[in-house]
Parts: sequence; C-alpha cells; structure tokens
Amino acid sequence: MAESPDTTLAPIGSVLRTQVGREATEPMREDIRLLGAILGETVRDQNGDTVFDLVERARVESFRVRRSEIDRADIVSLFDGIDVHQAIPVIRAFTHFALLANVAEDIHRERRRAVHEAAGEPPQDSSLAATYLKLDTANLDPDTVADALVGALVSPVITAHPTETRRRTVFDTQHRITELMRMRMHGLTRTEEGRDIETELRRHILTLWQTALIRLSRLKIQDEIETGLRYYAAAFFEVIPQVNAQVRAALQARWPDTDLLAEPILRPGSWIGGDRDGNPNVTADVVRLATGRAAFTAFAYYFGELTALEQELSMSVRLVHISDGLAALADACHEPAREDEPYRRALRVIHARLTATAQQILDEQPEHELDLGMSPYQTPAKLLDDLDVVDESLRSNGSAVLADDRLCRLRESVRVFGFHLSGLDMRQNSDVHEEVIAELFAWAGVHDDYASLSEPERVELLAAELGTRRPLVRPEADLSELARKELGIVMAAARAVHVFGPQAVPNYIISMCQSVSDMLEPAILLKEAGLLDASGDQPYAAVGIVPLFETIDDLQRGSSILEAALELPLYRALVTARGDSQEVMLGYSDSNKDGGYLAANWALYRAELDLVESARKTGIRLRLFHGRGGTVGRGGGPSYDAILAQPPGAVRGSLRLTEQGEVIAAKYAEPQIARRNLETLLAATLEATLLDTEGLGRSSEEAYAVLDDLAARAQRAYAELVHETPGFVDYFKASTPVSEIGALNIGSRPTSRKPTTQISDLRAIPWVLAWSQSRVMLPGWYGTGSAFEQWIADGDDQDARLAVLQDLYQRWPFFTTVLSNMAQVLAKSDLGLAARYSELVDDEDLRRRVFDKIADEHARTIRMHALITGQDDLLADNPALARSVFNRFPYLEPLNHLQVELLRRYRSGDEDELVQRGILLTMSGLATALRNSG
Repeated sequence: MAESPDTTLAPIGSVLRTQVGREATEPMREDIRLLGAILGETVRDQNGDTVFDLVERARVESFRVRRSEIDRADIVSLFDGIDVHQAIPVIRAFTHFALLANVAEDIHRERRRAVHEAAGEPPQDSSLAATYLKLDTANLDPDTVADALVGALVSPVITAHPTETRRRTVFDTQHRITELMRMRMHGLTRTEEGRDIETELRRHILTLWQTALIRLSRLKIQDEIETGLRYYAAAFFEVIPQVNAQVRAALQARWPDTDLLAEPILRPGSWIGGDRDGNPNVTADVVRLATGRAAFTAFAYYFGELTALEQELSMSVRLVHISDGLAALADACHEPAREDEPYRRALRVIHARLTATAQQILDEQPEHELDLGMSPYQTPAKLLDDLDVVDESLRSNGSAVLADDRLCRLRESVRVFGFHLSGLDMRQNSDVHEEVIAELFAWAGVHDDYASLSEPERVELLAAELGTRRPLVRPEADLSELARKELGIVMAAARAVHVFGPQAVPNYIISMCQSVSDMLEPAILLKEAGLLDASGDQPYAAVGIVPLFETIDDLQRGSSILEAALELPLYRALVTARGDSQEVMLGYSDSNKDGGYLAANWALYRAELDLVESARKTGIRLRLFHGRGGTVGRGGGPSYDAILAQPPGAVRGSLRLTEQGEVIAAKYAEPQIARRNLETLLAATLEATLLDTEGLGRSSEEAYAVLDDLAARAQRAYAELVHETPGFVDYFKASTPVSEIGALNIGSRPTSRKPTTQISDLRAIPWVLAWSQSRVMLPGWYGTGSAFEQWIADGDDQDARLAVLQDLYQRWPFFTTVLSNMAQVLAKSDLGLAARYSELVDDEDLRRRVFDKIADEHARTIRMHALITGQDDLLADNPALARSVFNRFPYLEPLNHLQVELLRRYRSGDEDELVQRGILLTMSGLATALRNSG
C-alpha cells in the first residue's frame, strides 16, 4: 500500500510527508509504517472489514482535518450514534497505534545517538560523556568537589498513577516488540533463534491485540506495588549497578586523592504502599506487603545471579591459585563432588547463608533456595564482605576479567539494593497528624484539647513530649480507627527498618506542612514506634522528617518554618543525628493548582533560594525532593533542563524526584532507555553541583524582581478564572472526564482528599489529567500570556521591556525552560477539540463565559511566546517532539471524539458496561499517546 495518508485505506501507520529532517527521520517513519501496516492487517483479520474500514476512514479524515481540507464536524458525524461494539475496537486500534509509535520513536532516538557517535561528533548534552568533558575543562579544586559530593544521592522515586493501567502481559509484549525492532534497526532479519523478525512482530502484535489493555476491576495497591517492582527486572537490576560503578570510577580517576561516591549515588525509591495522603487503602498490612515484596524482589535477583555465577566460576584448584580467604570461605561447604572447585563451593556457602537470611526475614521464599543449614547474614555488608573475598581472589590470581563481569554487577547490586531493594517513603497529610496527636494526648492525659492550642503552645507541648522516653499509649488503648491505623502503619514501618535495614523506610513526608508543629506531630508517632528518640545525649532518628511545602503561600514561608524548627534544640539534635542532613520536599502539583503555571514555577525557585540560604545560615546540608509529575503542569518536562534550571546551591550533589505514571514506562521499561534517562539525571546533577549553570551573574536580583512582578500578574489572571469565576468548578466537571476518573476503575486512590467539590481538595493528578484528556492543558500555561502582555504594556518603553524578557530567555536557564516547557504544552493542546468537550456543559452561558476566557488566553499566550522567543514555531527548540506531534497527533483525534461521545452517553444514564470500558480505554489511549498527561 502507498504511504501517503491521502490514499484510501492506506496502512494505519502511514504518515504525512514532511520536509523537516526528511532524510534523518525516514527510518523512523518506515518503522511506523511497518508497525502500522501489521496492526491494520491484524485489525482486519480479527475484527473484519467493517471495523477496519471505519478505522481507516477515521484515520484519513483526521489527517484531512489537520490539513484543513474538511471541517472537524465531518469527523464528529462519523461517530455520532456509533454502536459501542464497534467503538471499542476503533478505540483499541488507535490506542495500540500510539503504543507502537512510542516504540518506533524510542528506537529512533537510539538510532540517532548511534549515528552521532559513529560520526565522531562530540557527545550530546545530557550524556555523562558530555558532562565529563565540561568537568575536565572547569579546573575544579579536588577539595571543593569532594565537599560538594558528600552524601551524593540521585534518587528517582516511583509512584503510583491512575493513567498507568497497562497489564503486565501488555508491558512484556511491548518489551518484546521493542527488542525485535532493535534487532531490525541493526540490519538483522532473524532472531538469535533463527525466527523471522517480521513474522515475530506479527505474532506479538496479534498477541497485543488479543490481550485486554486494562483490568476490569479497580486497581488495588497490591497491583500498583507489583507494577512498580516490574521495572527492576526490566531494567534497574541491569543498569543501576553498572552506572554507579562507572560514575564512581570516572570521578575517582579525575580526582584520585578523594574518596568520591563511597556510597552508590544512584539509589531508587518508592511511594507505592507508603503514601497514604488521601488514600485510606494504605494500611499496616500494605506497608508490610510493599517492603516485603521489595525485599523478595532483591533476594530473588541475588539467588538467580549466584546460581549463574556458580555455573560460570568452575575453575579447578588444580589449575588456578586462590587466596587464603577464598579457601577459608569454600571450606565451609563440605561437598566431595566439588572438592577441587573452590569458587563454586564458596558461592554455595554465600548462597546458603543468603537462603538462611531469606528464611529469617521474608514472608515468602524466592526460587533457587539453597538450604545447607548455615547461619544467616545479619546485614548486607556481611554478604558484600564474602563477595569481596571472591573478587579479591580472582583479581589477585590473574582473573580480573572474570571479576569484572557478573560478580562485579552483583557486588554493586548489593551495595545499592541491600536487603531492602528501595526505600519506601511514608507520607500523610498534616491534618491527619493533628487529629491523631490530639487523640493520643487526650487519652494519655497530656492535654485534653490539643486542637485549641496556639502554635507556640503546640510546639512547646510537642517538644516536651519528644524529650521523654515514655510511650503515650498501651496496645490495649481504646482509640479511634484512624489513630489505631496510623499507629499500626508506623509500627509496620519500624518492623521494616528492623528487618530489612534503615534504608527500607528512609523518610516520613508531611503533606501540606504549614508550621513547626506540623513537623513535630509525626515525630511523636515515630517515637511511639521506636524510630526516633530525642530524650538522651545521643539522639536517634532512623527516619528523616521531611516537610512538604505545596501551596504558593507555604512555599513562600517554607524557609522560615524550617529555620524555626532548627532553632529548637531537640529538633536540631535529631537533624544532627542524621549527619546534619535535612530533606525538604517541594510540591509542584498543588502549587500549580493553587496559583497557576508561572506563579508556581517562580514560587518554587524563590523557595529554593530561601532554603539554600537557610541551610547556609544554620549549617545543615539541604537535600531537595522535587514532587514532579509527568506533565508540565505538575513539574514535568525534560529532566536535564529542569535540573540545570535550579538556582545556585539547590542541588549540591543530591536530588530526589518523583517519577509517575506512563512516564515511568517511557523512561525505564527498557535497559537502554533506562540507562539514557538515568544518565541524564546524573549528568545534570553533577553539572548543577559543580558548575555555574544559572548564568545571571551580578544581574540576578534584577531578574528576580522581574519574575516577582510577572508571577504576581500571572497568579492574578489564573485566580480570576479558576478561583473567582462563578460556576468554574461546574464547567470543569462537565467539560472534562474528571468525574469519571473517580467513578471508573482507575487507580487505587480517590480523586479527592476530602468528599468536597472544592478545587483545593481535588488531587493534582486528576486535575491535570482531566485537562490533558480534553486537550486544554490549562495547568501548563494559563495566566502566563496575560502576565507577559500586561508587564510589557505597563512600561514607558514597551520595546525595552520586551527586550528584557528576550534577554532573560537567552541567558537564564530557568526562564528558558519555563517557556520551552510551556510551548510543549501549547503544542499538545487543541482548542478545536477542547470546544467539543465544552459542549458537554449544558449551561450555554457558563460554557461561553469560561471557554471564551480560555480561548482568549490561549491565543494571547502563543502570541507572547513568539514575541519573547522570536520563534513562530512552538517546537522550534524541540525537533523530536515536533516530529512526534506531526506523526501521531492526527491519530489522537478519533480517541478524543469517541471519548466525548461515550461521556455524553454515560452521563445521560447509559449503564452499558462497554460504554464505561470505552471511556477508560480512551483515557488510557490518550495518556499513552501524550506520554506525559497526568
């Protein structure tokens, strides 16, 4: 079939011709054509010509809409009254195309990197190779480097997300298709087993088509826990140990007299099973399950690697020399059949001791156990000691090449994953802490009405209680269900720390932290569980207390709250007990929901500046945890640019950030892709720590003043729409699928913290996801255009004021990134489709009033972006996304129209299960296609 979309019934994967980078992108388009053609043939074979013809007609008409050859109403009529039994396969077809297009785009990025490397071009920014070159030319002082990288940590923290609903089978099949396309990229026509690659692609795409994309029942936290853990076998076990070893070696080679990165810099974390903010489904049992399953995953990996090592290290003592340490380790295994194979016997001892450890601490046992009746390891360090004995023997007897392979990876794995795999953060809302502490104090006779106390009185009472060792309650205490649950959860966390090690539960995060008492209240719970003791001369704090500043106001007051806490001798002693390290989390989502895109971004930057200054004054080491989501409205966007856009001193060797939803699969589902994304985080962290990346010099205060003014104007414009327009909440609920996000089986967590209709109580994910689905993308741009326009117009010399913004765009990474990310969002928005969603609002006056404001601000923002950047093309600085938008966005069109059609039926009382399933499928499909939608 011909490739042009003008050709009737062309393959699903065909795309429009584009002159931009035609030669360079032809291989990607060829991949898309191949995958699309196979998908199209599969649809025809499995569902017949009628469905296939409808899919093809929708595809062709969508491209005609983009070329303005037909009106959008023509494609709308295609789906008016469509039989839901036909709608479902159409939705699935376009969803699968989006998934396959993701594969083609990922493979193309690998291809382009290989082309650059083969051509001998300089390494690309955001790669570690490019970072090393920058460090080499910076003439950095070794002592300065060593101090900056004390306690260095880069930690992507995996969180649950309602748009990531794909089942494991779909995940695994997509992985296999990616592997096949990678082989094809390298010119292969057959797999290692001799199978024809194109035939295998057809087989796997058929499997994909015949597999349900999503579950019919609501996801349980258990499902989300397993989803998060799948990335370890998929990529993390292979990639993270290698990257840690390579980065350590590279830095120590440059500064050999320093002990850089004594601990692994790259260590993943998780929120799944510990984040109970607004999620009543998190219980003590769930915490035990989350930490236990994580440990099980680590042990299962170790057992498999030890089994493989025992097969590989078959050397005979008759042919090789061994160290005394290796001989002593091997002698603990009395197996005559292996008498002359000391490495195998040593590895069996290690395997048997690790089996004993698993039997002691795990609730379930992995495969490949080896029970020889040996004693367990008490800590991962002891396991590492024995592995080091094997390593030293190999290296000292001419077998370093063997030591550098699987054994090296296993040793690095134990260093980073320990017995716990990843740290599970605990999180709860400050309101819950207040309620529980009030109840505990009343029951124990400490104070009968804690809630009535002023802030100073609360702080005094809390500090006094933390200074004692007495428990507040007994196990048989008559407490409310909430209090018993919260205490049970921290007790489960304490068990995990005791069983798996202190890294199992590293942090306790306080959502909506607004005061010092908010920071001290969870400390009382930690004290009850034995995780904190501030009563003696040697304070103990197994778990760090992490305030999360979320709203604009809280971000502005965050540094003063932190300083006030550090002025308390008791709290300062707890921070000292943790190496003078204090972590602070910054909320991108709620600050955006509170004040809009520009105001939130600037409030975050200002908060970081203030927190850095507070850390300098108080002598603590500050670590910032960025609560970023996938979409720009929740802090998303290219990670490398975002990290370099941080203010001076804000990174300092350490960075934690949340990774969410479909973004996790996009970044970490494949070893090569995972390595590239993890390298990006490390490269940016090293550059932001060791180099001057702000670029403002002595003009920083002037630039800050401009942004203070712009942010205030943007917040005003945003508030006028979101918080002050009568009926706005009704408009939002009617014109987006936000209600259905909660009503349908998406995710384990409710969409609101409280059963209210207030925007402030709505969780940030459904807020952003709903606007993304309706293609408004409001959280990623609204208010910014008005701010720019008003600021320029208010000056005597408007050309000069515009020139100021143009100069900041050229010089300041923060401002450049803000505008670039906003442009990405605007490019993904579609006000024509948004107008279709607005028709779901019955009140015509409300519909016009709100939508007209949105449309006016949208046009204004695009216009101001062009003025400041000098680019009419929103994606001039992002050719990869430009290609993606060009190639795939016409395929989103049918999904949006079908979603509107099915929402209308569902809301009018159609209780057909297929209607509900169709809505859920459109949500999943759009999230997959947009790649960062929630």
